[in-house]
Amino acid sequence: MLKRNVLKAAVALAFAAGLGLAGSAPAAAASKEIVYLTPGLDLPFWRYLSKGVESVATKNGYGFQALDSRNNAQTQLQNAQDAIARGVAGIVISPTDSSTAPSVLQLAKQRDIPVVIADIGTNEGDYVSFIISDNYEGAKGVGEALAAALKEKGWEDGSVGLVTISQARKNGQARTKGFRDGLKEGGVTGKEAGLQQMQSYTADETFKFVQDMLTANPEMRGLFIQTDQPAVGALRAIRAARRQGEVLLAAFDGIPEFVDLLKSGDIVASGMQQPYLMGQKSAEAMFEHLNGGTPEKEITVPILVVTSKNIEEVLPTVKETVFANEMK
Repeated sequence: MLKRNVLKAAVALAFAAGLGLAGSAPAAAASKEIVYLTPGLDLPFWRYLSKGVESVATKNGYGFQALDSRNNAQTQLQNAQDAIARGVAGIVISPTDSSTAPSVLQLAKQRDIPVVIADIGTNEGDYVSFIISDNYEGAKGVGEALAAALKEKGWEDGSVGLVTISQARKNGQARTKGFRDGLKEGGVTGKEAGLQQMQSYTADETFKFVQDMLTANPEMRGLFIQTDQPAVGALRAIRAARRQGEVLLAAFDGIPEFVDLLKSGDIVASGMQQPYLMGQKSAEAMFEHLNGGTPEKEITVPILVVTSKNIEEVLPTVKETVFANEMK
C-alpha cells in the first residue's frame, strides 16, 4: 500500500512540476517509435519478449527501444516519463508488478499515448490490450507432470517446496494456484515445504531459499521454481546438499540450458511461456490500434508444458517462440 501511495504521489508531482505531462492535450508530433518498458533485461524471458516486440516494430518501419526498470517501480515510472516526454507513438509495458502499473497508465493517458500490457497485468487503468499467458493452466500442467513423476518413484507423500515470483503479480498468483491444483489432482498428498517469494530474481537468491528448505525439510521430494534462471540456482542447491536424484525439480519459463536438463531428467517439467510470440502479439495489437482498428482487450497465448518425455517433439517450436531463435 505504501509503495502504491508513493507512486501516486510521484505521478502527481510529475504533473505539478510541469515535466511536459500536465493537462490532457495529446503529445505533439508523436515519433515513429515504440518503447518497451521491461522489469529487467537480465532475465532471459524479458529479453526474448523484447525481441518479439522489436521484430514487429521494425517490420512496420518504426524505431524501437527497450527501457530496463531493474525490477524497481520508481525506475519504471521514470522510464515512462522519459518516453512520454519525447512523444513516442506507443508503449508496451511488462509492469514491475500489478499494483504499480496504474501509475504508468495514468501518465500515458494524460498524453493520449496508447499502452499495451505484455504479461503480469494491472490492478486498474486504461490500456489498449493485455497479452497474457494462461499461467493457471500452464502451472497446473506442471503440477500434474511433477505429481506423475513423484508417483512413479512412490514419493507422493513427500513434501513439495515453492519458490515463486512476486505474489503481488496476478500471474504469480495464477501460477501458485495452478500448481497446487495440479499437484492435488495428480494425487500428491504431502504437505507444502514452504513458499518463498523472489525479490532479485537471481540464481543466487533461489540457491539460498532452496538451501534453507532442504535443511528444514529432510523429507522434501519436490520443488517448483516459478521462473527460469532461478531454477539453475535451485539445482545448484540440490547438488550442494547431495540430494540429486532425491528431489525432483519442476520449473517455469525456459532458457536454452533447460533443454539438456530436461533430456537428462534434472528438470522433470517446465511450463514454458512463449515470450517471443507474446512480444509479437503485443506489438501487433499496438499497430492494429495505431492503424485505427480495435484489438481484442485480452489476448491469451498458450503455455507449452515441456517434459523430459516430450522435449524432442516440441523442440523446434521452443527454439522459435520461447528462445527467440537464439538457440541453434
